[in-house]
Amino acid sequence: MRGPLGAVIGRYTSSDGSAPNDGIIKHNRKCRDITFLVIFIAFWVSMIVNSSFGFNQGNPLRLTYGLDYEGNVCGSKHRHRDLTQLELRYWLNPNQVYESGLKDGVLKLANARTICLLDCPAPSDDNLNWVCDYPDGEIRIKLNDWIDRNYDYFEFLTPEMRNSSLQLQGPCYPVIFPSVNVYWSCQYIARASNSSLRHWQQMGGVNIQDDMIIDKSIRRAMNSRASVLKRYVADIGKSWPVLIVCGGLVPLFLSIVWLLLIRHFVAAMPWITVVLFNLLLISVTIFYYLKAGWIGNDAVTPIIGEHDPYFHVSGRELTHVRGVAILMTFISAVAILTSIAIIRRILKATSVLKVAAKVIGEVHALIIFPAIPYAMLAVFYMFWLSAALHLFSSGQVVQNKCDNTNCCAYDLVAKKVSCDRCCGYSIRYTPHITIAIFFHLFGCYWATQFFIAASATVIAGSVASYYWAQGEASPEIQFLPVFASMKRLARYNLGSVALGSLIVSFVESVRFILEAIRRRTKVRGTTPDNWFLRMGHYTARGCLKSVEWTIKSVNRNAYIMIAITGKSFCKSSAIATELIMNNIMRIGKVNVIGDVILFLGKLCVSLFSALFGFLMLDSHKYRSSHNKVSSPLLPVLACWALGYIVATLFFAVVEMSIDTIILSFCQDSEENQGNAQHAPSLLLETLDSNDEEEVQRLTH
Repeated sequence: MRGPLGAVIGRYTSSDGSAPNDGIIKHNRKCRDITFLVIFIAFWVSMIVNSSFGFNQGNPLRLTYGLDYEGNVCGSKHRHRDLTQLELRYWLNPNQVYESGLKDGVLKLANARTICLLDCPAPSDDNLNWVCDYPDGEIRIKLNDWIDRNYDYFEFLTPEMRNSSLQLQGPCYPVIFPSVNVYWSCQYIARASNSSLRHWQQMGGVNIQDDMIIDKSIRRAMNSRASVLKRYVADIGKSWPVLIVCGGLVPLFLSIVWLLLIRHFVAAMPWITVVLFNLLLISVTIFYYLKAGWIGNDAVTPIIGEHDPYFHVSGRELTHVRGVAILMTFISAVAILTSIAIIRRILKATSVLKVAAKVIGEVHALIIFPAIPYAMLAVFYMFWLSAALHLFSSGQVVQNKCDNTNCCAYDLVAKKVSCDRCCGYSIRYTPHITIAIFFHLFGCYWATQFFIAASATVIAGSVASYYWAQGEASPEIQFLPVFASMKRLARYNLGSVALGSLIVSFVESVRFILEAIRRRTKVRGTTPDNWFLRMGHYTARGCLKSVEWTIKSVNRNAYIMIAITGKSFCKSSAIATELIMNNIMRIGKVNVIGDVILFLGKLCVSLFSALFGFLMLDSHKYRSSHNKVSSPLLPVLACWALGYIVATLFFAVVEMSIDTIILSFCQDSEENQGNAQHAPSLLLETLDSNDEEEVQRLTH
C-alpha cells in the first residue's frame, strides 16, 4: 500500500494524522537501481574504447575521395607520395572503363587504373593531349612539375614506352573523351573529340571504344548505395560549422526566447505557435522543391565546379531530395488540416500553459538550468561526431583479386609492362566494424535520452517543491531549489534515470531494426502476399510504435515520481500510472492539448534550425570546391534533429512543470478526499472548467 505523498514532500499533517518534520523534500533517501548505473558507466568506458579504434584506424577523407592504383587516398599525404592537392580520381585507360560496363565483362571498374589529379583533363582541338602516370624511375620530374605540365611528359618517353602507350598500357594515355568532376571523380562523357581521335589513329594507337557504356559505367559506380552512403556521412563532416550554428546556437536562442514569451505573453503563444509551425513547414517544403529542381534552376547537382552546359549528370541524391519534397508536401497538407481541427482546443492549452508560466515566474532558475545539460550534450556530440566519421571510414585498404583480366600497365621502376599486382584497391569493412558502428549509434541515442531524462528529473524535483509549499517563498524551500534537486539526482537517482533511458533506447532500436528488415524484404520482393500475413505485419509495426510512445509517456511521469519520492524506477512508474488512471477523465484532455502545443513549439524551433541550415548550405562555400556537400538532405536533417533535442531540453521546463503539478494535484486530491489543498488557484479553475464541460457533454 502506497503511503501518503504529502508526508514525503510536504510539511503538513498527512492523512494518517502524523506531522512530518523533515522538510519539503524528504532527505532520508537511498540510492536506487545501482546496477543500471554501473551498466551505464561500463557503457561509457566501452564507448571510449570503441571510439579509440575509429580514431586509430579511420580516415574521413576516404568517405569523399577515391583510391588510386597504389591504394593511396586522393587528397591526402602518404609516406612516398604527397597527394594533398590532387583530390580528383581519373581513369587513365578508356577501354578499361568500357570493358567494366559490359554485362559479361571480366574487368571491374575497381580494377581499372586510376591516378589522382588536380583537375579533370580535357581533349585538345588541334593536337593530342596526354595524361601520364606519376613520374617515377627514369622520368626525372618532380610531382609539382608534372602537375604544371598538365600531367604530360610524353616527349621524354623512350621508344619502348611510346609503343606501350600506343597500346593503352602506359605510362602515358591519350585524352580522347572530355570528362567532368562528379563527386571528385572524373566521369567520362561519351562524346569523343574527333580531332584527338584522328591524331590518335594517325599515330597508330589501338582502337578506342566510344559507346555510351563508357559514360554509364562510372555513373553506375558513383550512384551505388555504398558510395551514396559515404557521401552522406562525409556531408556531415564538411558541414560541421552549419551543425554548430543551426543545430546548436540557433535552437538555443530560439528556445530561450520561446520560454520568455511563454512567461510574459502566455495567452498569445499557442496561436503564434500553431501559425508559425504551418508557415515554417511550408517554407521548408519550398526549399526542398527548389533543390529538387521543380522551382527555379537550383537543383542538386553531382557536378563540382564550372562545366559545359551540355553535360547533364544526375545522381541518387536528386532522387532522394524529390522523394522528401513529396513527403513534406503530404505532411504540410495534414498539418494544416489538423491545425484547423484543434483551433477550438487552443483555449484549454492556454489555461494549462498559464500554470507553467506562473511556476517559471516563481522559480527563476528553471529558465537557466537547461543550459547545463545543453553544454554537456554539446561536448558529447562533438566527440561522438568526430568518432563516428572515423568509424565509418575505418575499413582496411586491400588489393583486389582480378585474375584473367586485362589490367597490365607499364612499370616505370621495373622498366617493362607488368601484369603482376595490377589490380585496383578497395576499402573492405569487416563485420566487427559494422557492429562497432551500430554500437556507436545506439550509444548516441542512449546518452541523449539519459541527459534529457536527468534534466526532466531535476525540473520535476524543483516544481514539486514549489507545489507542496503552496507557491510561497517559504524558508523551508531552499534558495535555489533547482540546484537542490540536482544534488538529489546525482546522489540517489542516476541509476533510475539510466534504466528509464535504456528502456526507451532499446525499444527504439528494436523498432529501427525491424523497419530496416521490412525495407530490405520489400526491396527483395519478399513482403508477405497473403492478406492475413500482411495485416499481421503492419499490425506488429503499429503495436511496436504504440509501445514506444507509451513507454516514453510512462517514463516521463516516472521521472516525476522519482524526483518526488526517491523510489526506484519501476516503483515510481507504478505510482505514476495509478495516479493517472484514477484521474484520467479529469486531466486527460487538458494535458493532451498542452502536450500538442508544446510538441508544435519544439517542431517550430527545429524547423527554424532546418531553414537556417538550408540558407547556410546554399552559400558558395558548400556548393563548390572540396567543401561541396553532395546534398543538403542529411545536414538539414541533422540540424532539425539537433534543434529538436535542444528544444526538448528547454521546453521540458514547461512540460515537466505541467506534468509535475498535475501529478501532485492528483495525489493531493487523493489524500484530502478529492479536495486538493495545495493546488494553485489557476490550476483548480482550469480543471474545474474541464469537468463542467465533460458533464455538459455527457448530459446532452
